[in-house]
Amino acid sequence: MSEDKQRPTVFMMDLLATVPYYTAYLSQALLKKRVNLTVGSISYYLDPGCFSNRGIKLDSGFINVVGNFQMPRLPRRVLKLLESLLNLAALSLRFLVSPPDIVHVQFLPMVAGPLPLDLWFVRLCQRRGSKIVLTVHDLLPHNTGESHRQTFLDLYQMVDRIICHSESIRERLAIEFAAKEEKVTVIPHGPFFYDLAATAEQTLQSFELDPRTLLVLWQGILSPYKGIDLLLEAWQSVETSVEDARLLIVGTGPAELIGQIREQIRNLKLQRVQLHPRFISTEELVALYRAADIVVYPYRAITTSGALATGLALGKTIIASDLPVFRELLTDRETAFFFDPQKPAELADAITQLLGDALLRERLAENVRKMNFGEESWLSIADKTIDCYKFVQPPELWYKK
Repeated sequence: MSEDKQRPTVFMMDLLATVPYYTAYLSQALLKKRVNLTVGSISYYLDPGCFSNRGIKLDSGFINVVGNFQMPRLPRRVLKLLESLLNLAALSLRFLVSPPDIVHVQFLPMVAGPLPLDLWFVRLCQRRGSKIVLTVHDLLPHNTGESHRQTFLDLYQMVDRIICHSESIRERLAIEFAAKEEKVTVIPHGPFFYDLAATAEQTLQSFELDPRTLLVLWQGILSPYKGIDLLLEAWQSVETSVEDARLLIVGTGPAELIGQIREQIRNLKLQRVQLHPRFISTEELVALYRAADIVVYPYRAITTSGALATGLALGKTIIASDLPVFRELLTDRETAFFFDPQKPAELADAITQLLGDALLRERLAENVRKMNFGEESWLSIADKTIDCYKFVQPPELWYKK
């Protein structure tokens, strides 16, 4: 038997492809480190090549069909639920007989619902002897208040090891959820899309952008906590003081929120805002980031941010809310401009100042590029993740001949 096969088995669990890019980049790096890894996920329906393009073969359990087709939201969600039931049943039967040594949970999308089947599956694996490692992407589900606090408190007590992405989140896990300090490992969030080429000219044309116009970009999944309303309020002031600038807001989200954003744009009589409430391909995303003069993250609260990781990876000039997670990654006036998320006027001042000073924008971007936030980041993250696994499986097993 080969050395690799004797090493502990790891099942990377993101069964509904909820955080597909994080799972894909981390898994790719772990496989390069020769971890005996199986990636438990379905294809990501918005980017079917998310995993395969990075050399990852998926193990859905039984069937992986829905993610390979584009279809309306309602039938897709129904079929995806049926698919997940079959996959959970198949995986449960398999792991009853032969459980993995470690189940590394990336996301439990059903845990806050009436039938937390994915949580029951994790409990089954634990009873069969698997050690459970959980990556915390959100302390609580966004925009749900305190309604699921007890569920997540129980979850954080149940698992064997927790990975979070910042010291501030580790502190909150200890204070708000009674997680023992020695049980939590801080591993930074890695970058996305640094490995993709961009077709900038075609993208600028498709978004009707003038390359001579200064571009401020907000990109991500539309959600109230991400502060688009604050950004639009600040932009009203920017429009009165800067003539050759345009704000681009790109991302998918609930129809109700999209309507609210459109209404705010109308009420504020904003003339140089483009809203594109749709999914964009990874190639389009990279092209937009490369074309942007400034990327802005006006979040009210945050646990971690894949969008910020993209801005860092692509070496952009960044404006961000003055929040603990951002402060751990960035330094005000050196790698970003910070502003108080309760004060849109501060955001307006930061945008106006940076739009008017090309040398300052380039200095900030150059400092971000010096952070070297690319493939080496993921290889370092993989090493730290393996060290985390060694807390729950004896270290000598990882070097067994």
